[in-house]
Amino acid sequence: MGNPMANTQIRLLVVDDEPALREVISSTLVARGYDVVTAKDGLEALDQLVESLPDMIISDLKMPRMSGFEFLAVVRQRFPHVPVIATSGEFWGSKLPAGVLADAYLEKGNYTTNQLCATIAGLVAASPIRPRPAVARASC
Repeated sequence: MGNPMANTQIRLLVVDDEPALREVISSTLVARGYDVVTAKDGLEALDQLVESLPDMIISDLKMPRMSGFEFLAVVRQRFPHVPVIATSGEFWGSKLPAGVLADAYLEKGNYTTNQLCATIAGLVAASPIRPRPAVARASC
């Protein structure tokens, strides 16, 4: 049936260095009606932000080249209005780890698809509405 809160206008950027995990999260969210783009690390994610600003970012914290900590610091400085969910297997529990510049935290391997979608829906609903620039979208 899908998630009634999901909507094809909501664009998510999923950043994770694990290809299988990135694909599973992306496929799951696309099936729920979200427009999803992915990046394998913080540097590739910054390139994605130049292309098109997402409505939300879901980022792993431990990645090569540019960690999630470094990436989220840049995001907070340049795009403080974009909500962010941090994920990691390095921190336990559901509370935001100290020093993590994100709006929510989900422990890898310890959350359900419904929890992820509920977190996305809550943060998107709470974020300010921004005008969306007219950008030609490539087919995924």
